[in-house]
Amino acid sequence: MSRIPKHSGFTIFCCLLLLGFLSYGQTGEQKELEARRAQLQKEIKDINRLLFAEKKQKGTVLDQMEGLDQKINVRQELIRVTNRQYNLLNRQINANIRNISKLREDLESLKEEYAHMIRKSYQNRSQQSRILFLLSSENFFQAFKRLQYLKQYTKFRKEQGEQIVAKTEELTALNRDLGEQRKEKEQLIVENKRARAQMMKEIKAQKELLKTIRQNESKYASAIDKKKKEAREIDRQIERLIRSAIAASNKKAGKTTSSASKFVLTPEAALVADNFSANKGKLIWPVAKGIKKQGFGIYKDAVYPGIKHQSNGVIIATDKGARARAVFEGEVIAILAIPGGSKGVQIKHGNYISTYYNLSNLYVKKGDKVATKDELGEIYTNRFNGLTQLKFYLYKDATRLNPEDWIYRL
Repeated sequence: MSRIPKHSGFTIFCCLLLLGFLSYGQTGEQKELEARRAQLQKEIKDINRLLFAEKKQKGTVLDQMEGLDQKINVRQELIRVTNRQYNLLNRQINANIRNISKLREDLESLKEEYAHMIRKSYQNRSQQSRILFLLSSENFFQAFKRLQYLKQYTKFRKEQGEQIVAKTEELTALNRDLGEQRKEKEQLIVENKRARAQMMKEIKAQKELLKTIRQNESKYASAIDKKKKEAREIDRQIERLIRSAIAASNKKAGKTTSSASKFVLTPEAALVADNFSANKGKLIWPVAKGIKKQGFGIYKDAVYPGIKHQSNGVIIATDKGARARAVFEGEVIAILAIPGGSKGVQIKHGNYISTYYNLSNLYVKKGDKVATKDELGEIYTNRFNGLTQLKFYLYKDATRLNPEDWIYRL
């Protein structure tokens, strides 16, 4: 009876095991890419909904330019992710083609081996032949060994048959997967073409808007200056109120020093601060739904990249009628009221302070205790551009922090 060499079978097993691990890893990566693609598609929908209000409310050219710039950047990322999905899928298809070829070879080898065994079995099919094979043994021990051999032979033949069935099923499944992967690949190609076409339209719209802006640079410059002045005034008010709160808190604690840069914490306040710090990167968003319109730090101007802007917090666009909510438990220490502007709320979390600005109606007052997710006020909707945007700031004592490091996936 001829058999496939043991070392050959072991090699095939190792190869299939390795291919299995590679396939598992690629499947995991494919799932991650698919999740990222879905997230980017949702972000584009949110940008269209939240940053581009009704056509009759186009807002300032600055609003339009920033919105287009953000949408083009997200669209470019979507195309990159889709390309990565396509390339990964292509590698999986090629690997499946190789696996199918290898399985076919293994299946043919198994069938040949099985056919050879069946022929041998047919030649020695009579029960008498088996009995004579046992009775011709020289002693009991040899007869026992021959009986074991016959059992092993029968078992091996059964296993070979089962392997043929398993390989056939595996081959069928791989062929089915290959068909699905090819369909998915074609779908990705179609989606990428659609995304590129849409991005080209957005780039064209951006260029037309740029032309309009550069025909009246003074108007654009005036809009930028107004925006910067408003931001500086909000920053000054926030920091003034924080220092005032630190001074009042320290005076209450019996600290007579004139320093107003750090809170003196009671044991209870220290516990809240520790809990707040332990939740870095896991804090909830200050709105139930929304997108980040502007991040923290220095960023380039959408029209003139040479011009730099400073953002000491983040701006989150949300739906009309949305409400700001506390990102963590704490105490309301101040209410902001910028002359000619909107309102805001400051909450102390130990020695951390979160600020929620651009509110129209307030639901809390100074001294109130709030829990995580408690509503603080309705966010103001600009009647000229239709945008509803919350400005969110975070401080530790009098030091600015980047909210993107603290809020979950901001």
